[in-house]
Amino acid sequence: MASAQSIPFDQLQLGQSASVQHRLTRDDLLTLAAQMAACAPARLVSGFGTHALFHDFLAKGLWCNTLIAAVALGKLPGPGTQLLAENLQYAAPAAIGDIVRATLTVSEKQADGQVLLACHAEKLSGERMASGTLLVRAPAEPAQVREEDMEQHKPVAGRVHFQALLNLTSALSPARTAVVHPVDELSLRGAVEAARRTLIEPVLIGPAHRIRAAAQQAGIDIGAYDVIDVPHSHAAAARAVELAAAGEVEALMKGALHTEELMGAVLRSDGLKTERRVSHVWVVDVPTYPRLLLLTDAAINIAPDLSAKADIVRNAIDLAAALHIETPKVAILAATESVNPAMRATMDAAALCKMAERGQIEGGILDGPLAFDNAVSEEAAKLKFFPAFG
Repeated sequence: MASAQSIPFDQLQLGQSASVQHRLTRDDLLTLAAQMAACAPARLVSGFGTHALFHDFLAKGLWCNTLIAAVALGKLPGPGTQLLAENLQYAAPAAIGDIVRATLTVSEKQADGQVLLACHAEKLSGERMASGTLLVRAPAEPAQVREEDMEQHKPVAGRVHFQALLNLTSALSPARTAVVHPVDELSLRGAVEAARRTLIEPVLIGPAHRIRAAAQQAGIDIGAYDVIDVPHSHAAAARAVELAAAGEVEALMKGALHTEELMGAVLRSDGLKTERRVSHVWVVDVPTYPRLLLLTDAAINIAPDLSAKADIVRNAIDLAAALHIETPKVAILAATESVNPAMRATMDAAALCKMAERGQIEGGILDGPLAFDNAVSEEAAKLKFFPAFG
């Protein structure tokens, strides 16, 4: 197993250097933008992450800082290093695809374990990107960080808003989660990845021999997780729901079984049902779209009536609130934007908007009926509703 090893203060030598080299990708810039979105009000960064000037700022400043910090914290002095101060001058930005090398050199050892490092970042072409100094406090004793310990902190490439959601979970304890019938690689890998990111504490429920065989074939280590042996998928769904109703698990995660099989067990349990209709929401992060999209209902309700649709909207608004989305905009979709008595979807959309107006649905801004393009594109909406401005 790979690891990062630090160099303690008394072993550092003047002139000693280390470097990292990395090709700048679009995913790198989107990840940096996600970090800013997690720390700043959404209105300051919404839509900004795809702007050319924003990319220039990230690639010229934060990108160099990231690489330089990577050398200090990962190599010289390494794990356990404290960053104290920096003095950098920026010269040129990098373009996506450029390979950049950041180098640190020990230039001075000071009192109290402090070390002054000379910093230099350049493209492989030799063009200087940044230079200056970095003041750090080196660890007094050797320290080591294993690669597996850092796995959970790896960013999700290309998913700015999804990464921001993961950042929100950093202060939360992992949810004990029943993973139902995880007898294939996809189910197991998803559960283990979520566990590595400290999102869940998996409880694997299904035929134990099939779960372990799938893990062995895929090279996935499940030794740290509880496995509850049941004979088949129906029994796995029933057992998972039983644990959830008893409060022994906090969430259910679908494995290699049909949705109706799992949801059938849920709906048969009095311990999980509420007065509201159960519904499904996809949370979608499109890299080219400035905000998250929540699509509902995409999996459970086949032909909901007005009452069920009202619950579907309420559920989606509650989920948006849990994701720190304040006052979400809810588009009620139909095949046309006009209310047509012959088309039930348009009548229901109008009724839902009136219900929101009268306080029967709270927490969101409803509009409809709308076609999907008019709901997600301001330009499409202007062309449809205000053609004179097209």
